[in-house]
Amino acid sequence: MSIVVGFVPTPAGEAALTAGIAEARLRQQDLLIVNSAREGALVDKSVASSAVLDDAAKRARTAGVKAEVIQPPYQYDLADEFLDIAREADASLIVIGLRHRSQVGKFILGSHAQRILMQADRPVLAVKADGPGFA
Repeated sequence: MSIVVGFVPTPAGEAALTAGIAEARLRQQDLLIVNSAREGALVDKSVASSAVLDDAAKRARTAGVKAEVIQPPYQYDLADEFLDIAREADASLIVIGLRHRSQVGKFILGSHAQRILMQADRPVLAVKADGPGFA
C-alpha cells in the first residue's frame, strides 16, 4: 500500500506534499507523488519542472519515506485518471491540496478536487495552504 499525493507547484500543492510525507512516515508506507498536465497542452502552470519534482522526492527521502514521482499526461478527465492511479497503486490514502475560493467559486466548485473528494473509493485528506508564507 502507499499514499498518493496530488502535487502542483503552488502553495496548496506544497501543503499536500508536506501532509503526504507526514502520513507516509506515520503509516510507514511509500509515497507516490503525482503531477500531471493535460495532454497536448503547450503551457500548463500545474506542471512541475523536473528540478521541482526531484526536490519533492528528496524531501520525502530526507524524512525517511520511499517516494516515486510520476507525471502521466491525462487525456480525458484529471479526476478520473488520478483516481485510477490511486486504485492501481492500492493507495491507503489520497492527499490533495485545496486553494482558497471565492463564495461563487465555492458554490460552483466544479473542480478536480471536489470530484476526487466525492468519487474516491478510499480515504482522502484535503489540506489547505493557509499558514505563514502562503498567500
